[in-house]
Amino acid sequence: MKQITLNWVLAHEPYHVFIKAAENFAKQVETETHGEYKINVIDLTEWNKLAEQNLTTLTTDREKIIKLVDNGSIDLATVYANTLGTIDPDFYALSMPFLFRDHNVAQETIDGPIGQYLLDKVSERSNIRGLVFTYSGGFRIVPSKHAIETLEDFYNMNIGCGNNPVSVGTFNSVGAKPVPMFIEDLAKGLQEQKVDGGETTYTRYFILGHNEQTNYINDSEHSLFLTSLIINKQLWESMTPEVQKIFANAALAAAKIEREESLADNVVIQQKAAEVGIPTVKMSDTERGRFESATKKMYTDLNTYFSPGLLSQLSKGKLH
Repeated sequence: MKQITLNWVLAHEPYHVFIKAAENFAKQVETETHGEYKINVIDLTEWNKLAEQNLTTLTTDREKIIKLVDNGSIDLATVYANTLGTIDPDFYALSMPFLFRDHNVAQETIDGPIGQYLLDKVSERSNIRGLVFTYSGGFRIVPSKHAIETLEDFYNMNIGCGNNPVSVGTFNSVGAKPVPMFIEDLAKGLQEQKVDGGETTYTRYFILGHNEQTNYINDSEHSLFLTSLIINKQLWESMTPEVQKIFANAALAAAKIEREESLADNVVIQQKAAEVGIPTVKMSDTERGRFESATKKMYTDLNTYFSPGLLSQLSKGKLH
């Protein structure tokens, strides 16, 4: 039997959240295929050496990585789900404000028929197949120079956010001034005073230097930050149905491990921030309700932007 060696490239920070899950995936695949498939889990630095490239985890290189999976230069990669929105805008729907009331609802949705529907759609528009959704941080936070305790605290605040209708619309809804930018550019935007705060996740707060320019972590939990494990479609289609099932099951198992690691990491980051004098601020239930109410109009405004009925189905957690 010829052994097939594949590279899973961890294409964004933070790597440490994915290592355990990725290694579990590799072990499960190798074991259940009886050694036919071996997975090398590598970061971009390692892949650059192998491929003689100089890609980074920053800015537009993320889109290049997707193209490298598309053309088969990279076998598997973990990428931001919102970056897949450049292939199919429906992926932005997963970032809609207050879509998921908690992690249980979120995971039932992304692991269920709706999540699979979105992952399948990638292969309709590209040479990529989505395998599973992961977290890499979970719910978004808004670190800033001042505490956000009421809806009025958002007014006229320059907030760095994703360059898509959902992120921009969320902060327009509360009277802030959204400034579209890559999450990796937020620290620079804060330093240059282009923004007063911005969307990120706990796992990126220290790694990307967001702590250096902010005084508060505003734990808004207004939307979910998702990543996805993708595979080259031709590679996928070269596998037998039995092997495809092994890969799919291993991906789901890895995703569940990664989500647990990610959420555990969030607690550590909160504690680390508190130790250096950066408190975590949460809105009261009343103010959070006002935040949610202010964004409800987006579900009407963006309804035709997404595939017919998608927002309704996501809100109900069911695919019709």
